[in-house]
Order: sequence, then structure tokens, then C-alpha cells
Amino acid sequence: MKTDSQLQRDVLDELAFEPMVEHGQIGVMAKDGVVTLTGHVPNYAQKMAAERAAARVNGVKAIAEEIKVRFPSDPKTSDTEIAERILQLFRWDVTVPDERIQVRVENGWVTLSGDVEWNYQKKAAQTAAGRITGVKGVNNRVEIKGEPSPADVRERIMTAIKRQSALDANAISVSVAGHTVKLSGEVHGWNERRVAEQAAWSVPGVNRVEDEIAFA
Repeated sequence: MKTDSQLQRDVLDELAFEPMVEHGQIGVMAKDGVVTLTGHVPNYAQKMAAERAAARVNGVKAIAEEIKVRFPSDPKTSDTEIAERILQLFRWDVTVPDERIQVRVENGWVTLSGDVEWNYQKKAAQTAAGRITGVKGVNNRVEIKGEPSPADVRERIMTAIKRQSALDANAISVSVAGHTVKLSGEVHGWNERRVAEQAAWSVPGVNRVEDEIAFA
């Protein structure tokens, strides 16, 4: 008598051997001779062909057929499809270092992990993942790599602020504690405040910005 793992392997091999079936998106589970088929195929004919292929394998006593027909025009909303589309989008997006970010999808919820050099890369990955149809939410656990000294972080932020023609660098104070940057001082409008925040976020190692800038 075949073991469950042997039966599972034989059914998978038979599906791969069947020319009418695109077996790459079909999963197989076996328990005491009962085989469960899951996944999705592009048409009903393949669904029936997969069931027939499994039924002709020696040792199969019953089939629980849970394959779904998903047409090419249908939204791609299975966890596998969502993950594949996110990875594909990462490869197209030049702001996302796709080789450094891992993607996990469970019931439509996406978890991103890995590390990047810049905060904008972390945010770009989350934004890209959130655009995919079927995504219910994104848990962004990507870390910003690097441990620059607080003095170095402050110097880089001040240099970035000084480059902005819309800002008076002398009116803004910057303090750094760990990965947190605190901005204070006075500006004349929301746009100046936003520019100062962007300057702070542009520096590697910054995970949080506390904006206490007031309006003059």
C-alpha cells in the first residue's frame, strides 16, 4: 500500500504528464487514499482533465476536487498570484531594490521583510504592493540598513535642508536620537514644513521623524 507522500507524488507526476493540464497552479494533498486537488486553471476542460488524471492513479480511492476555474480576464486574487504580481511590479519599479525584499501573502494580507538603504525605498515597496488587486493590507517590516552616528545623520539632514531654496536653514533645528529625528523651529507655510520633513526622511537610517516645526 502506498504511503500518503507516495500517492501525492504519483498524482503530481500524472498531472505533469497530462498535456491538457497546466499543472503548475494545482496543489495535491493525499490522506488514506483520498486525494484533494486545489488551485486554479484557466478553463473548465482543464479542471475535468486534472480530475481524470488524478483518478487514474493507482491507490486513489476518492477525489475531493476544489480546483477553481479562473479566466485570464479575471482579477488575480489568489495568494500565489498576488505574490507573483507584487514581485513582478517590484522588478519594474526602479525605486524598489527587489533583490533585498521578501514577500509573504496569507489570505490577501501582505508582509514585506528584508532591508533597504533608504526610507523612500521602504515606502515605495509598500505603495507598490498596495496597488495589487486582492491585497487587503500591507505589513511593512522592511528595515532601513545602516547605523550612521547621530551627528552624521544631523549633518546630512542640515545639508539637505540648506539645498532647498524654499527654506531658511537657520530657522530650523534638527536633533537626532537613535533612528528618530526631531525637527523644530519656524516656517512660513505647510510647503516649507513638508520640504523639511522630506529632507529628514531622505537620510539613510532614519526610521521616524517628529515634526514640531511651528508656523511663524
